Amino acid sequence: MILAIALVFEAYSLRVAFRIFRKVIEVRGEKLTLPVFLTELKENKDTIIITVLVEDSAALLGILIAIVALALSEITGNLAYTAIGSLLIGIVLMGFAIFLARENRGMLIGEAMSKGDLKKIYDVISSISEVEKKLIRTMHLAAEDVLIVIEVSLIENLSTVAIESIIDDIEKKIKEAIPYTDRSKIYVELSQ
Repeated sequence: MILAIALVFEAYSLRVAFRIFRKVIEVRGEKLTLPVFLTELKENKDTIIITVLVEDSAALLGILIAIVALALSEITGNLAYTAIGSLLIGIVLMGFAIFLARENRGMLIGEAMSKGDLKKIYDVISSISEVEKKLIRTMHLAAEDVLIVIEVSLIENLSTVAIESIIDDIEKKIKEAIPYTDRSKIYVELSQ
């Protein structure tokens, strides 16, 4: 009975978290498929929603294993099934913990932006005809707090006013392409 109640609560919590996760994908205009789900799970910077999804999935799997192990022990009278179930639950929890540690590590030490966001920055800079070369570095400080450093090489014979205008244009277009960026954390430098 207790396992059934736990199963209901964990399933509800997982459902709520999954709905939020799915909404993030749909807002981008993508359809939820397994490859899109796995990519989003890997590239999503919201550690809270990822942690809830993974933790609830592990809990549900653990509860199901416990139900099966207890049922087999009750039916057969052999307590080895309970022991095996306990081991399997431990393995599941360790596996999910390792996955979470790997995913959250990047946010703790400073992870680069997702490939999609990097492509948006690259496209913005490539659309400016005065830019000859570019080098982009990014680092997430939090889920929606990112540092962007761009080193650009411009065409020759530009005035100081033109250079300042191009740098302002780059910053403005990046802010438009990636709305969660803070313009004060976008640094555009000229390469020598």
